[in-house]
Amino acid sequence: MNARAQQSWPVLADAVLPVGDGARRITRDLALVIGGCLLVALLAQVKIPLGFTPVPITGQTFAVLLVGASLGSWRGASALLLYLVAGTWLPFYAGGASGFVGSIASGGYIVGFIPAAFAVGWLAERGWDRRPQILLAMLAGNVILYVPGLLWLTTFAPAESRWATTLEWGLYPFVVGDAVKLVAASLLLPGAWKLVNLVKGRDQ
Repeated sequence: MNARAQQSWPVLADAVLPVGDGARRITRDLALVIGGCLLVALLAQVKIPLGFTPVPITGQTFAVLLVGASLGSWRGASALLLYLVAGTWLPFYAGGASGFVGSIASGGYIVGFIPAAFAVGWLAERGWDRRPQILLAMLAGNVILYVPGLLWLTTFAPAESRWATTLEWGLYPFVVGDAVKLVAASLLLPGAWKLVNLVKGRDQ
């Protein structure tokens, strides 16, 4: 792997809100983490229940991918960890739900948001957020969040058809919608970078 591939690039949040080291950086990063958490909570309220599955369609996945790519690995993961914790007592989960994440069918997805945001953010820090590869980064994040989501959902499925039911509840109904979200997010990030570079008078 060459030095350019190993290089850590500034993510979108760093380009839009550049600061030096010290207290100002800490304050900015805390604000970004809180803002990322609130964005996911806001889009979680976009909820479309499906009668045949306990997992609704929401805007959470779209928000998670954007937060990870915009904030980078550790800030993105921190925002989603804050979302998980805050949702235990605040109405941050889908449709205004709150409470112990392990008690809800979609709880595994909420746990999966954390490594998903980290992975997308890590790839964004390698410059993928301003290139066509952003679609692959978003896809990787989407796959990652599905792993704990589906594993946890199996505990709610009937024992005699556990995996068949789990896939019918938690995967098949969301493939097309997730594909649309991936494409939308992958168009939004490079477009935002072009706008930032235009405003700042540079071309990267």
